[in-house]
Amino acid sequence: MAEDPYKLLGVPKDASAEDIRKAYRKLAKKHHPDLNPGNKAAEETFKRVSAANELLSDPEKRARYDAGEIDETGAEKAPPRSYRQYAETGAGERYAYNGGDAGFAGENFEDLFSTIFSNRQGGATGPARGRDEHYVLTAEFLDAVTGATRRLTLPDGQTLDVKIPPGTEEGNVLRLRGRGHPGRNGGPAGDALIEIHILPHRFFTRDGQDIHLDLPITVPEAVLGGKITVPTPAGPVAMTVKPHSDTGTKLRLPGRGVPAHGGLPAGALYVTLRVVIGTVDAALEDFLRGWKPAGAKDPRADMGASS
Repeated sequence: MAEDPYKLLGVPKDASAEDIRKAYRKLAKKHHPDLNPGNKAAEETFKRVSAANELLSDPEKRARYDAGEIDETGAEKAPPRSYRQYAETGAGERYAYNGGDAGFAGENFEDLFSTIFSNRQGGATGPARGRDEHYVLTAEFLDAVTGATRRLTLPDGQTLDVKIPPGTEEGNVLRLRGRGHPGRNGGPAGDALIEIHILPHRFFTRDGQDIHLDLPITVPEAVLGGKITVPTPAGPVAMTVKPHSDTGTKLRLPGRGVPAHGGLPAGALYVTLRVVIGTVDAALEDFLRGWKPAGAKDPRADMGASS
């Protein structure tokens, strides 16, 4: 027996489209087969919540479901014969015998059986488009930034090769036309709608088209300056650090952020330097004990912490 899609997603009947989307994303991530390998119960739950979301995320289908015109699977419901239709039919016509064809409220048995058979087949007899299927694909941070093709394993074991375009953001939905549920009676297949979930990166963070990176440098590099190698989403590049660069110094590498896409220009990579002391030998310790820079200001003076 089909389940109430609202109960499946855990939302009230007056839930907004955004509430439905959030509820589905939470459940889909929890029960996705890729995150629960071999768990048949999770796989079945994922299928059911995907079907519920497919119905409720379509405004037209949701309205028809709420009005009782279609069921939980999206199939047409047989229009019920109202009491008024029956009551307004003449008493003699309700069970009339018409020269061999028994009438029932103006319909003969042949028409009645045809209607019943049609309703059992799901209502419409003409071509009908298949329903869309909803999936969640987990992508690596750099795949979403620079683009990649990744394989998605479906609940039934089939696979889809999904092209992730450069600049894809968390929650973006990709559409693969014709890769959804097959159509009925010669109708076209539905689409596969794939929501992208992006994993965090160890070093990079994203802000629109820009990428940010905290980069450790040594004490000699900070004091003397020089060329260092900087990782970027497209690969390592050389960058010059100026002498006397302190922790918190920010450098900008234009065009090294998110690639240009969809009319947006390429972003920049912002590098924040973090001075790391690292290994200190006895010679450096001895030098520092006897060294005090001329005119040096206490870095904590503005905080009222100077002695």
